[in-house]
Amino acid sequence: MLKDKFSRHITDLRVSVTDRCNFRCIYCRSAEPENYQPPESLLTWAELLRLCRLLGQLGLHKVRVTGGEPTVRPGVEEFIARLAALGLYDDIAMTTNGYLLAQKAATLKAAGLQRLNVSLDSLRPERFDRITRTRGALDRVLAGLEAAQAAGLAPVKVNVVVVRGFNDDEILDFVEFARAHGHILRFIEFMPLDADHIWDRTRVVPAEEIRGRLESAGLPLVELPRHYASETARRYRFADDGGEIGLVAPVSEPFCGKCSRVRLTADGKIRTCLFSQLDHDLRGLLRDGASDADIAAEIESIVEMKEDGHHINDPDYRPPNRTMVFIGG
Repeated sequence: MLKDKFSRHITDLRVSVTDRCNFRCIYCRSAEPENYQPPESLLTWAELLRLCRLLGQLGLHKVRVTGGEPTVRPGVEEFIARLAALGLYDDIAMTTNGYLLAQKAATLKAAGLQRLNVSLDSLRPERFDRITRTRGALDRVLAGLEAAQAAGLAPVKVNVVVVRGFNDDEILDFVEFARAHGHILRFIEFMPLDADHIWDRTRVVPAEEIRGRLESAGLPLVELPRHYASETARRYRFADDGGEIGLVAPVSEPFCGKCSRVRLTADGKIRTCLFSQLDHDLRGLLRDGASDADIAAEIESIVEMKEDGHHINDPDYRPPNRTMVFIGG
């Protein structure tokens, strides 16, 4: 099993399959399509599958397919099916913006997808347009959520990045929506990964503040046990048994000490932390004819160097060398 120098076992893979996206969310990217990497820079499906196989053989057993927006890359359903056929991953999930889910949810489920997270940062159509810089998308995302439930991917997790002064006035609306539709809601603190560099600490709504707002609104929470030690969300159920909520607090309550994740970017780089200053290239090894043993040894060497934490709260903190769309969620 892969282990870093801090004796953390690495079991979770985030694999980005594309840097393309059909949204241009303000906290995620400002790059225009002409700034996408050329297609030959991105790993082929066969290359992605080979690395996922090697990582699975090294002990990783949970995989989340991300992007960019993973559903915009043709062939993603077949990739999911091939991941499942490896028999190495007991948990296959995806994070998506939901825009194409109405067409793809059933085929993704049939391919072997088990879990789904949908990013949704406003329930107000005009605001959603401003956030995503895409007109008229909210209805399609809501239809995608319904399709995911109908396909058997329920309960869908709805991810909300909360930004003070921007969408924090919708916290209670999101709770009502999730409880009404049977979704698991996850409020996520705003992190310094935005391409527009608008992040500052005053825009962060701490998880405890969110919890306090819910309790003040007559929605007390009961904490639930973690599914596993490195789970990112603190889980709660509503005291009236009206559903589950998760609070993800990477800024106010870092959970780096139990991190079990590595990330594989669409262009073949391993990142040992979402906030890394460095990428570690595997694409070159793949395309230079390296053996499985050579690539596995390189992965082990990279993981051993995994950072102790993200250091967002240090006075000399520097943002990562890539924004979220180029890293993978």
